[in-house]
Amino acid sequence: MAHLSYKARRRLSLVILLIGLPLYIVAAASVVTLFERPPLMLEVMIYVALGVVWVLPLKSVFTGIGRADPDAPPDSRDTDG
Repeated sequence: MAHLSYKARRRLSLVILLIGLPLYIVAAASVVTLFERPPLMLEVMIYVALGVVWVLPLKSVFTGIGRADPDAPPDSRDTDG
């Protein structure tokens, strides 16, 4: 992924979490229900794996989002979180 500004990554992460993640959850659950129900522990492992896999390609978008804007001048950074 090309280098995105802090504000762009922050907006993109919000869109991903509010729109993309619910769509992914519905799609993953729908695909799993197409198959015969596996044993409980296997089903739990499938959902845990699917819960981790979605974030791997998006790691660069979410990195550093919870911190103050590194591109902002030092006097205008929000220090109270």
